[in-house]
Amino acid sequence: MIVGPEVLAGSTRLKAATAHKMILNMISTASMILLGKAYENLMVDVHVSNHKLKVRAINIICQITGVSSNAAEEALESAGLQVKPAIVMLKADINAKRAAELLKQANGYVRNAILLANKDRD
Repeated sequence: MIVGPEVLAGSTRLKAATAHKMILNMISTASMILLGKAYENLMVDVHVSNHKLKVRAINIICQITGVSSNAAEEALESAGLQVKPAIVMLKADINAKRAAELLKQANGYVRNAILLANKDRD
């Protein structure tokens, strides 16, 4: 990555550090996607351990599924405070147990679990 001249003459590390950070961010983002921790453009492997994270999880579920916050919270509770199965439940109209099974079959990938659920219907 060519970073060009520094804004502050004589400083050889400002842009290089920024470029370094950008590359590391790209690598970690790609890793999260490859590990199945993302769905669409959202991180869905949220560990709900406090109120703030629960609100974040509910917002993620609402954004992905289009349901109300009450429906998202109910699904989240049914899924044992796990976002991925809650999403699969709502997108595929199945229960928490089946969503967990499908996620296991899909190696944790939400999109693949939804596709498996849809195949079951056909």
